[in-house]
Amino acid sequence: MTEPRHEGDEVPTVANRGPELVVALLLMAVGVAVITESMRLGTGWGDDGPRSGYFPFYIGCALLISSGVICIGQLLRWSKDTEVFAERGQIKLVISVLVPMVIYVGGIFLLGIYIASALMIGFFMIRHGKYKLAPTAAVAVGVPLFFLLVFEKWFLVPLPKGPIERLLGM
Repeated sequence: MTEPRHEGDEVPTVANRGPELVVALLLMAVGVAVITESMRLGTGWGDDGPRSGYFPFYIGCALLISSGVICIGQLLRWSKDTEVFAERGQIKLVISVLVPMVIYVGGIFLLGIYIASALMIGFFMIRHGKYKLAPTAAVAVGVPLFFLLVFEKWFLVPLPKGPIERLLGM
């Protein structure tokens, strides 16, 4: 919920041009990586049809060209582009989700997917959902337990385990 604004109030913002240019450059890098790997695999035709890198090569080319066009267009209109990408408050909301998710990914390697997932679900329910402890604990334990049963027991697909889960014999 945003507070009412008064005329003359300055709202700090992030301009559209920076994020657009960064994303275009990142996609160009992805395109180059796809093209490079496709060339290593082979982009031509073999005796039995297209080689492994044939289709990814053209997808990488399309990605590189399209993101290059966006990048050049953004650079050409750099001084004229005053469109707002996001206000500072919106960026803070994104960061309030991004940082815990990065910690969660690291936690998977340290704790295993089930314990890290329980902690992440519990954190988000309390912090962002404002749930009380009882429903939070039920969901935070129940969801990873459900996925343990589905993946590990029914489909026999092992997911990353941490030291605590190994101690429990999982």
